[in-house]
Amino acid sequence: MEDVFRFADELGPTKIIHVYEPSVGLKAVLVVDNVARGPAIGGLRMAPDVSMGECFRLARAMTLKNAAADLPHGGGKSVIYGDPKMLKNEKEKLIRALASSLREIQEYIFAPDMGTDEECMAWVKDEIGRVVGLPSDFGGIPLDEIGATGWGLSHVTEVALEYCDFDLEGARVVVQGFGAVGKHVARFLTEKGAMLVGVADSRGTIYNPQGVDVEALIKLKKAGKSVADYPTGKKLDRDAVINIECEIWIPAARPDVIDKNNVNRLKAKLVIEGANIPITYGAEKYLHEVCRNTRLVLEDAATKGILPREAAVDLAVHRLKKSMSYRRWSLYSSAPGFV
Repeated sequence: MEDVFRFADELGPTKIIHVYEPSVGLKAVLVVDNVARGPAIGGLRMAPDVSMGECFRLARAMTLKNAAADLPHGGGKSVIYGDPKMLKNEKEKLIRALASSLREIQEYIFAPDMGTDEECMAWVKDEIGRVVGLPSDFGGIPLDEIGATGWGLSHVTEVALEYCDFDLEGARVVVQGFGAVGKHVARFLTEKGAMLVGVADSRGTIYNPQGVDVEALIKLKKAGKSVADYPTGKKLDRDAVINIECEIWIPAARPDVIDKNNVNRLKAKLVIEGANIPITYGAEKYLHEVCRNTRLVLEDAATKGILPREAAVDLAVHRLKKSMSYRRWSLYSSAPGFV
């Protein structure tokens, strides 16, 4: 059994809650890391293979990012163990069951994450009301639709280029993950003159040194296909994306995709972390202290003080503040009209 207390330090975690509801087959975990600034905000992730350690590190990353952005919130993370591509009605049962089980845990506010979306947050709202990231029909800001995180990443990239020896115009970009974050950062950067040459998803990688059309890829994904189904270019294994030579490499999918075993394969001058904790500590140390090819790594957490993901969180909190009288966090209501 995993020793959950080995992660504990002076910051947290405040709570680790395991949830099991056999009537719907729900297995889930919640980590509330720190609530010194206010109730924890963090995404609800759905995946079959998230470890307890990974869940804690994701929650801690949210603590640091929310604090660095001066938001009145701590950090948390919840995980439902399951296939995010399951039937919609089955997913709804699990999410509603988790929300109901955590009704009294007012230190945690749900938000969308990998494997969940704004519609999922509407189910949470219906159950307990304690949620951000709602669909526009429910008064929310359509963060995924407008690409808030992708915009933040593109802006951070432009700032980082002031410390690099190349320009955005004509820069080769590789994106690992083509979901709500990856597709938008690719779109924003190519609109500013960069060239997308490689993209990976869970089913493969497409590489084309002449460039990949972002809108065509978006249509492929919307049709349920893989980026590897793109008609021109070289189709590669999904892990081969790290081998593609480029100026800008953007991990925008799972945690720990770069580790000590593959970090020396990275052939990029600039790494912009779009995913949560996509590079292990050892690999980041190697890139900063040993590697001479990669000039700069902008980290996902708050250590750089530049927070691409907080563009989305800040908008969600803005909506939260407008939707209710902003009382002290300990008095937050869990009534249906919360947000």
